[in-house]
Amino acid sequence: METNLFTNSAAASAGASSSSTPLANNASESQEMFTKLLVAQIKNQDPLSPSDPSQFVQQLTQLSQTEALQNLASLTSNNASVLQSMQVLALGGQVGSNVMATATSVQLDGTKVSGELALTSNSTKTTLVLTGSDGQDHELALGPLAAGSAPFSIDPTAMGLPAGTYKMKVVTSSGETPPVDIAGRLNSVRLGATGSIVLNIANVGEVAPSAVTAFNGKSTTTAAAGAATTSL
Repeated sequence: METNLFTNSAAASAGASSSSTPLANNASESQEMFTKLLVAQIKNQDPLSPSDPSQFVQQLTQLSQTEALQNLASLTSNNASVLQSMQVLALGGQVGSNVMATATSVQLDGTKVSGELALTSNSTKTTLVLTGSDGQDHELALGPLAAGSAPFSIDPTAMGLPAGTYKMKVVTSSGETPPVDIAGRLNSVRLGATGSIVLNIANVGEVAPSAVTAFNGKSTTTAAAGAATTSL
């Protein structure tokens, strides 16, 4: 039975990679295992029917390709980590800015919250439905709206809404369900348990960076506070 060095080497490498040994050590172990298998294959080949030397060359090529892919995967992973760190730093510089973020729920605490929705077609009757944790629906009539962006404001006091988180849904006469963007202050940026970036936005909660649709700059009060801190 002919031994396939590439198959055995790949199996050995897979076993090593399942442990906590660094990638460089795994590659070194794979090379050592390959050398041992190559010598064993040469020693145990049939003298009357020796192996074709081209097979050895092919197996060496396969091993080199595997090592190159491992190195490329390691380099890609490192680059991804660097890019992620740069993104965190860049977003960290935006903390304190007013942003718009797509959301399916809104956090109300008694103060007015601004939002915006974008329609692709006209709606003769448009309603924003807010559903509380108790399952009760509260409707905010937005009236007839033309296609395009339409700003709105939620006044919890006027609607008699207690503080809490409310799910949002837009009902239109056309049957369209447009996404809803909520305005809020970017409070913090952090890395989640899985390594993903998490933004904490007032009125919205924690979202991914992809949820942010606009950066509207920092308010005058926030900028002045930052300048005062810097001067100290």
